[in-house]
Amino acid sequence: MAKQRILTRRLAAALCLALILAGIGAACSPQPAEPTRIRVAVLPILESLPMYVADQEGYFAAEGLEVELIPVSSAPERDQLMQSGQVDAMINEVVSVLFYNQESPQVVVVRFARVATAQAPLFRILAAKDSGIQSVEELAGAPIGISEGTVIEYTTDRLLERAGLAPEQIAKVAVPKIPDRLNLLASGQLQAANLPDPAASLAILQGAVPVIDDTTYPEISHSVISFSRGFVEEHPEAVRGFLRALERAVEAVNGDKSRWDDLLGQKKLLPPPLRGVYTLPDFPPASVPSPEQFNDALAWAQGKGLISTDVPYESSVDASFLP
Repeated sequence: MAKQRILTRRLAAALCLALILAGIGAACSPQPAEPTRIRVAVLPILESLPMYVADQEGYFAAEGLEVELIPVSSAPERDQLMQSGQVDAMINEVVSVLFYNQESPQVVVVRFARVATAQAPLFRILAAKDSGIQSVEELAGAPIGISEGTVIEYTTDRLLERAGLAPEQIAKVAVPKIPDRLNLLASGQLQAANLPDPAASLAILQGAVPVIDDTTYPEISHSVISFSRGFVEEHPEAVRGFLRALERAVEAVNGDKSRWDDLLGQKKLLPPPLRGVYTLPDFPPASVPSPEQFNDALAWAQGKGLISTDVPYESSVDASFLP
């Protein structure tokens, strides 16, 4: 009987020890890491599609990221959020990056968002249907609707200069908002305008006349994905994961362009009249602007008196995060 009591006590002690050790083991075992949160300002433009796809298909989550896509209606609203630290990343252009970084590096370009190609334009200069303008030469002196100090003005100048117009022959009128430019062109109140695609495709559907686009000079037209310098320095692996997920999304979009019609409609990335008739362009693979592209935009901004400093390429563009 005594031996039985001793055995029982020993079994109870062993059980208690096992439970204690199990508890300690659970406490010491690695816990799943919290996902890194990335807040991205997204405009209602085609460039945003791969991000929405990466979110919908779970590519961001697979990289351990919690990505919040924050819709904004305009570039000024986007910039306000970035400058106030309310977002970590955005879709913008090199001209915009120059303004951010003219005094000290504030943002860093980590990837192209979209580029013009010989097959698919990014920006088009169009004439109103009843303007009588059909050629670049006939644009000389005709007011062209633009957004001042932006990639719209930059591509207007570069396209027309390369097509043979002298700077003094290029007349421009400020119409900052794309919908306003589109409506004024359609009504004939603007003789011509520079519009990004697919807004330009809608204008052509409404009767506007294509005069020149960047398929001839694709190197001048592109948009980029930029992160705040602080986020890049604090979360470099999250940036790499973000770009890996985005690469999967770009491959998915390029591989089956008709699959995303509902998403394009839900996120208002394509005007309703173009749904079912507009062919998505190929989105670029992992890459960044070249020093030549960056420096050309810088030379333009300095020549316009918009920037007085030299902005180094090396502190504004970083390809090391690309997959």
